[in-house]
Amino acid sequence: MIGKKQSAGGKTIVLNKKVRRDYFIDERFEAGISLQGWEVKSLRAGKVEIIDSYILLKNSEAYLFGALITPLPTSSPFINESQRNRKLLLHRTELNKIIGAVERKGFALVPTAMYWKNGRVKLEIGVARGKKMHDKRETEKKRDWERQKARLVRH
Repeated sequence: MIGKKQSAGGKTIVLNKKVRRDYFIDERFEAGISLQGWEVKSLRAGKVEIIDSYILLKNSEAYLFGALITPLPTSSPFINESQRNRKLLLHRTELNKIIGAVERKGFALVPTAMYWKNGRVKLEIGVARGKKMHDKRETEKKRDWERQKARLVRH
């Protein structure tokens, strides 16, 4: 990621900070998302959460599960599918790479960020390996040391 407000392609809608804590990201892919009109309006208002979401492969296609897009109060009162499954739009070669990586032991597909690119919503997918508890502690120690080092340099 490039900074907090900017992602690889444009203005960031939401980041999944939990992924950096729980996984080692080996490879990243950019995918489009099949959305409905009310969902795009909710994304513009920032009414989205991808922290507990994940990506599954079904019939050689990728789907986003568990992403919560809350409908705006101005949209239809009959909308009740805020956690529906959304199809991800990927090129066949990218999809084949992802399928090959997931079939290896210990790899998972996780959404790392959602952002705007040329007026379209994009989802950054990470091919990730899960961290063990000692790996998480090591990452935390490194981050604390970097903060402490920056404080010392400032003073």
